[in-house]
Amino acid sequence: MKKPNILLITSDQQHWNTLGAFNSEINTPNLDRLVKEGTTFTRSYCPNPTCTPTRASIITGMYPSQHGAWTLGTKLLENVHTVGEDFREAGYNSALVGKAHFQPLASTEQYPSLEAYPILQDLDFWKKNHGPFYGFDHVELARNHTNEAHVGQHYALWMEEKGCMNWRDYFLPPTGTMDRSILHKWPIPEQYHYNTWIAERTNALLEQYKEEDQSFFLWSSFFDPHPDYLAPEPWDTMYDPDQLTIPEVTPGEHDHNPPHFQLTQLENPDFQPWQEGDYAVHGYHSHSALYSEQDRKQLVATYYGMISLMDKYIGNILDKLDELGLAENTIVVFTTDHGHFYGQHGLQAKGGFHYEDLIKIPFIVRYPGQVPAGVTSPAIQSLVDLAPTFLSLCGITIPHHMTGVDQSRVWRGQQSQARDHAICEFRHTPTTIHQKTYVDERYKITVYYNQTYGEVFDLQEDPGEIRNLWNLPEYQTLKSELLLKYAWAELGKESMVMPRVWHA
Repeated sequence: MKKPNILLITSDQQHWNTLGAFNSEINTPNLDRLVKEGTTFTRSYCPNPTCTPTRASIITGMYPSQHGAWTLGTKLLENVHTVGEDFREAGYNSALVGKAHFQPLASTEQYPSLEAYPILQDLDFWKKNHGPFYGFDHVELARNHTNEAHVGQHYALWMEEKGCMNWRDYFLPPTGTMDRSILHKWPIPEQYHYNTWIAERTNALLEQYKEEDQSFFLWSSFFDPHPDYLAPEPWDTMYDPDQLTIPEVTPGEHDHNPPHFQLTQLENPDFQPWQEGDYAVHGYHSHSALYSEQDRKQLVATYYGMISLMDKYIGNILDKLDELGLAENTIVVFTTDHGHFYGQHGLQAKGGFHYEDLIKIPFIVRYPGQVPAGVTSPAIQSLVDLAPTFLSLCGITIPHHMTGVDQSRVWRGQQSQARDHAICEFRHTPTTIHQKTYVDERYKITVYYNQTYGEVFDLQEDPGEIRNLWNLPEYQTLKSELLLKYAWAELGKESMVMPRVWHA
């Protein structure tokens, strides 16, 4: 029997509760289709709530503290083993279309980056360069979120091939000429949107693999709904802001939280103690206090429009699988790299705040006849588990250095759980915010390096994470138990690169 294919579809910075199947305020018919045809895991977590660390974890099967790309602005070194190498050895073709973000936007002599200026916008370079790249045989890349100035690479080439020679009009300087004051409605025609590009190029690769009768590991990596909040017509006006439920801060909820939580609710916070050189803590500038109520409603409406637009093109990919007769033998996983705040706890975007809104993620698995259809499961998942699970399902040996857990029996419905906890890391600079969170079936604890403050939440009794139990006298025994469980979990995720082959 032919080994199964893998199609990984990811969004970027998508809140866990933005699937139409579970939230009636948003329309995602194609993701809902996956929900009906597969298993949705309701307790899935990222290993880090920022892009580079988590994306590197997806392809290495290791935590950010292990693979080395521990924050934004770092680089996953090229000598780190990736799952694409394992697929190649097993005779698979592998490709990535869309966002990689394994490397920073700046390049140095010691740490050169292909995703950095000036190569980022050297279109002659990208005409000739399609990989290999981090174990992927073939890549087609872009770097910008909506109208960011970082547009270039294969996406810009595609726009020109489609006759969009004025593509710079839709992006910010220095590459483009778009007015920075334009909000919500992105003037770019949908036919030139990067969702269109990702779906078209993904489908072209599927056709190629079908024609060549080639097994594949293919990652379709979408950019939305990552801010800035922009969508082309008519998606920008798909949702009426006044008809949406807008999360808000609960008065007093940060009174017993660490200091940086409390600062986010001030109009002019001083984050200097949490800065190091030119590196500020990512996301702190985006707190809800900067937005009016109507502005916050409009942000959510546009955010939802971005998700619905992306859903359309995910549907195009799923339709192509059906058309080519590949769906039955293809494992489809939909997820995101991390979550997002859009008002919850008075926060916007992301940062050093390990609420469920930021670290819990949507996660759907479809594999006809193998993974139960129409099922929701509370079995805890982590994105660090993707690589070893993919390999296991394809009958490929899992390398010893991968510290993620094989979830294959859980996905098939043959086992209730493969892990009883998840760990999430965040470390923006070496000496400022450095936190780790342990979360199990009921409780969550977050610890900070060299700090006596922290967070303990009872997710069963307080699912909104409003009441921090860290300092309450009646919960000190619970805190001690959770600290011990966290220590055990850290010991348990140590990498075993070399198997023991003899007693001495």
